Amino acid sequence: MKFYISIFLLFSCTCFLVSQDRMLEAQSQVVTTHQTTVKGKAFPYKATTGTQPVWNEAGKVTASLFYTYYERTDIKDNTNRPLLISFNGGPGSASVWMHIAYTGPRVLKIDDEGYPIQPYGINENPFSVLDVADIVYVNPVNTGYSRILDKDADKKDFFGVNADIKYLAEWINTFVTRANRWSSPKYLIGESYGTTRVSGLALELQNSQWMYLNGVILVSPTDLGIKRDGPVEAGNRLPYFAAAAWYHNKLAPELQNMELEDMLVGAENYAINSLIPAITKGGFLDPSERDKVAEKMAYYSGISKKSILQNNLDVSTSFFWKELLREEGNTVGRLDSRYKGMDKMDAGMGPDYNSELTSWLHSFTPAINYYIKNHLKYETDIKYNMFGSVRPWDRSGDETGENLRQAMAQNPYLNVMIQSGYFDGATTYFNAKYSMWQIDPSGRLKDRLSFKGYRSGHMMYLRKQDLETANEDIRTFIKNTLPGEGVPAKY
Repeated sequence: MKFYISIFLLFSCTCFLVSQDRMLEAQSQVVTTHQTTVKGKAFPYKATTGTQPVWNEAGKVTASLFYTYYERTDIKDNTNRPLLISFNGGPGSASVWMHIAYTGPRVLKIDDEGYPIQPYGINENPFSVLDVADIVYVNPVNTGYSRILDKDADKKDFFGVNADIKYLAEWINTFVTRANRWSSPKYLIGESYGTTRVSGLALELQNSQWMYLNGVILVSPTDLGIKRDGPVEAGNRLPYFAAAAWYHNKLAPELQNMELEDMLVGAENYAINSLIPAITKGGFLDPSERDKVAEKMAYYSGISKKSILQNNLDVSTSFFWKELLREEGNTVGRLDSRYKGMDKMDAGMGPDYNSELTSWLHSFTPAINYYIKNHLKYETDIKYNMFGSVRPWDRSGDETGENLRQAMAQNPYLNVMIQSGYFDGATTYFNAKYSMWQIDPSGRLKDRLSFKGYRSGHMMYLRKQDLETANEDIRTFIKNTLPGEGVPAKY
């Protein structure tokens, strides 16, 4: 009899364990208290880690977003305390990169150039902008721990340029209301695809939520729906080629001996004034002129004139990543061309893998999982998605650059700062400049648009020197975009 009872109990326990689905709580919250030192000054703060629902128009919970909210606790009145709302990109990428490597109070353990080191862990961030602004890191659906909860929900409500913007604006409204931050000056910061997201949110928050911002920070921005096909797309690559070649000492001595930023002026001017017009002529470009253009491209790119001619002056970034160090047996990284890779064969038109991304995942994945559980005390069996499934992603109707322009036109308080790494080959610094120029074709907003460049890649903050400089640029941007007392928002 005891045998049968034991079997029954074992079967019951097994069924119970199997039946426990790994479901995210729609609403949860864990609060921890901490202290940090930024720019030599110590102060306390608290971290609220949890989930907040997404509702559909019928008021039903369809999903829940995981977030972490940092508040400095020695501030008696946060009425004038800025709130920075942070998104990463992908789409499908968690808000991990800027959270534990850029603006937050803790950063992952890496060397001064951004390469992983063991044992994995977290250090204090002496450059965090938490001294001047409270920060919330938001994970869109299927990133981090965020998930769709309603099995009948339509994925099209989440996975697309405009759907993403719409539901996140609603989520931000709820968060700001719950956190009692309506009176605070508000800023959005987005990295990579996150720049598409926050550019669209700037207008959506104004028009649908009646929430007005003081600033938008675009870190390594995408094209923001701004057209640049054909000759413009091809010609705009050259300044990035020049930067990467300079880093790897592949340029002529007279260029190599110049400061990077000074050298890039020549590459930019050549791209705009000569290269784009030449590519525009296509096969009807005079052969002697084509030869001169290829020679100048080789001069600025560090790859051979022959290979440029073989590509009809339209050298893809993928080919460049493979070609620049081909003779040395290496490739260069896509998101950060300082990183070297090693392919199976030297032949080919593109690298086998993204050398920089494998390095970053090597260090970020253990760090964020350790940090959330051991420092923020948030525990769950849900897997933390560094990259989640968000495909297919509807990219139609992307007018986010125009959305940002319109938001700025409507809101005299709204300012925009762009941050780019010179060695980023995915969202190149020169395309970021081009976007800035095209956002404001009238020139009437240019005093509220600014660009900052750094000697690193897509995540410029992984290089310690740029971590300090880029955070200081954000700190200055926030301070400079807080209007003086009594200054009205008007033209």
